[in-house]
Amino acid sequence: MLTKFETKSARVKGMAFHPTRPWILASLHNGIIQIWDYRMGTLIDRFDEHDGPVRGVDFHPTQPMFVSAGDDYKVKVWNYKQKRCLFTLLGHVDYIRTCFFHREYPWIITCSDDQAIRIWNWQSRSCIATLTGHNHYVMCAQFHPKEDLVVSASLDQTVRVWDISGLRKKTFPGMGGPPPMPTRDQQRYWLLFGQSDAIVKHVLEGHDRGVNWCAFHPTLPLIVSCADDRHVKLWRMNETRAWEVDTCRGHFNNVSCCLFHPREDLILSNSEDKSIRVWDMTKRTGVQTYRRENDRFWVLVAHPESNVFAAGHDTGMVVFKLQRERPAIAVHEHSLFYIKDRYLRAFNFKNNNDVPLMTIKRPGPLIPMLTMHFNPAETAILLTNGAEGGVYELYNIPKVWGFVGIYLCTRMWMGCGF
Repeated sequence: MLTKFETKSARVKGMAFHPTRPWILASLHNGIIQIWDYRMGTLIDRFDEHDGPVRGVDFHPTQPMFVSAGDDYKVKVWNYKQKRCLFTLLGHVDYIRTCFFHREYPWIITCSDDQAIRIWNWQSRSCIATLTGHNHYVMCAQFHPKEDLVVSASLDQTVRVWDISGLRKKTFPGMGGPPPMPTRDQQRYWLLFGQSDAIVKHVLEGHDRGVNWCAFHPTLPLIVSCADDRHVKLWRMNETRAWEVDTCRGHFNNVSCCLFHPREDLILSNSEDKSIRVWDMTKRTGVQTYRRENDRFWVLVAHPESNVFAAGHDTGMVVFKLQRERPAIAVHEHSLFYIKDRYLRAFNFKNNNDVPLMTIKRPGPLIPMLTMHFNPAETAILLTNGAEGGVYELYNIPKVWGFVGIYLCTRMWMGCGF
């Protein structure tokens, strides 16, 4: 783990990366919300209008806003440019655990210890749906990144997938024009009895204790969840059913949070056992474990674009990368050798051609190639990686792939023939 930024504070319960700026939003157990520039290591702003711990925060994907929710039963929407709270949404009657903006619609989703999930229209400042069905605290609820789905986790030991396509069709008829404002009677009914525009699609049962977190995969029909049974579970779903794929075992205390790596086949999780663990999603085995001495972990977030992650613990937060992004390279005369997608490749500076030479055995998803050296006499590449304290690998480039071969293949690549 490459630590990029670390700060000390009260316990961090909620975090969110800004979509474009090097900012991270942190909500603390003492009721303060902070915005940090994690590249410069500076505190940009702080907000302290909540009464009690703030458990959820999220940046809006395009607007200069963020949302927060906490133990005072309030959902607050802020403008960070104006440095003020724009308005407060009321309706939950117990601690609010998480809050997230919708990627496209003017919606906010929240979940609470009152066993309900609420979807709010922040433009009309009203609750447009109440999802009821869990019979214990709802610890997490999130929108699907692309589809009209919601996933939720509860201490009733279940994960639920909700279909909210009916809510979208009702709120945006024909997907044109402004959304209709609900009447006062509609709002009162929804607050009391929920709304049928969101229905339960799947109920995932398999955890033996309360489920603390759940998340959709960004592109695949997969769900990851974690619970007080110390397990991280992987689920697959289709249109008609959902089922458990496998269980990742290794944590030895309650697992607080989990997520999919945005680009690699990895799962990250953290726990009250004071560790962050990385799992290979295809093999369902642990790849790396990072530990702290005295701090339990509570929340884990991934940057939507960059290879940056953040974790909140008892005494602050840490922003980190799993591996370095600077590749190992070797330069000889007019060629640059490097590795991409398990291939050793050669880039020719003269004609800007990029040619794959041979397959390289990858030591592991988180084990980087540290150095690369080219021997022109033997047409060989010497690689070193970080596995087991340092491993050397020697690859002889086949003669057909020597410098003459590189030249001929680049001509073939360009369609010039021999």
